[in-house]
Amino acid sequence: MPHPEPTTGRRIRRTAIWPPVHAERAALAADLADLTDERWATPSLCTGLSVREVLAHLTAAASLNGPRWLAGVIRCRFDFDQQVAMRLAEQMGAAGAETLELFRRAVPSTTKPPLPVIAMLGETIVHGEDIRRPLGIRRDHPTDVVTRVAEYYRSTDQVVVAKSRIGGLGLVADDGPFTTGSGPLVTGPTLALVMAMTGRAVYCDDLAGPGVELLRRRCRPA
Repeated sequence: MPHPEPTTGRRIRRTAIWPPVHAERAALAADLADLTDERWATPSLCTGLSVREVLAHLTAAASLNGPRWLAGVIRCRFDFDQQVAMRLAEQMGAAGAETLELFRRAVPSTTKPPLPVIAMLGETIVHGEDIRRPLGIRRDHPTDVVTRVAEYYRSTDQVVVAKSRIGGLGLVADDGPFTTGSGPLVTGPTLALVMAMTGRAVYCDDLAGPGVELLRRRCRPA
């Protein structure tokens, strides 16, 4: 029988993940520094949300610990979508500049809902791209960081359906070591694989292989 993982080992790994979370937040804040009011209203890749609203959602996630999360769930009568909307509204501010300032204050935060730290890294990268892509902003994420996120999503449906979406497909990154699964092949940049496996169909345009169209169909809402 495998021995339980030492608590100290888990703590070290959690600590090692926070620096890239903070770096990704800081990079996103810098990318949005000169956004005009009009561009803050740009629809994001999250259906029904503007880029400003997605940024507020990231701030909310960095400001919400376990007890506050549970209190909000109870207040919203276990309607998790309502809880997300309520917390997002708390971080919107009066205008885009204020939304960005609230996010900047949250950059160094290690507060989180009851999720693993790697999920916070995934949320930061994925939602960052939900914002950047519609705005035409490009970020070259560190390969090791995006690979770590890809390895997380390939094995879980906890925060977003990902593991189930790529079932029966073989994914291979052409810019890093990430590879998973077997079946019709999907190849391309690690970031595009992450975004497609988390349901962003537009990133399938950056991928190649016989499995791409199946993955694209799985990205569409049911």
